Amino acid sequence: MSRHCQVTGAVPGFGHSISHSHRRTKRRFDVNVQRRRYWVPSLRRSVTLRVSARGIKTIDRRGIDAVVAEMLARGERL
Repeated sequence: MSRHCQVTGAVPGFGHSISHSHRRTKRRFDVNVQRRRYWVPSLRRSVTLRVSARGIKTIDRRGIDAVVAEMLARGERL
């Protein structure tokens, strides 16, 4: 499973680890993805989402109904 947020669409970033001697090696900055279960009143069922910490804050701010409606409009599978 890739580290991908279903709400914000955040994906891993890539960069370098820089040692004390300033040698660069490739590294990956993973997204803080959590599995969260939400009750969606408009669908009358619960859905399990893979969301980042920012995605959880977005759901808290806008509401799960609005976020799920947007996800369904762009074709995201729940």
